[in-house]
Amino acid sequence: MVGRADKGLFITTGHFTRDAIREAVRDGAPAIDLIDGLALCELLKSLELGVRTQTVEVTKPKPEFFKGL
Repeated sequence: MVGRADKGLFITTGHFTRDAIREAVRDGAPAIDLIDGLALCELLKSLELGVRTQTVEVTKPKPEFFKGL
């Protein structure tokens, strides 16, 4: 990347190792932005790209109510 770009970008659906994160911010090397699976999901959600959010209501019975019947 040296001499060809000012910045790099790596995207994964997984996660980055500590060594990869350390290398991405190493002094003297071009900056590399890392986007892991969790950050990718949040980014897609915030930009509404290919995903939609939905709130789900969950109803659970109260067993103590039914014991007295």
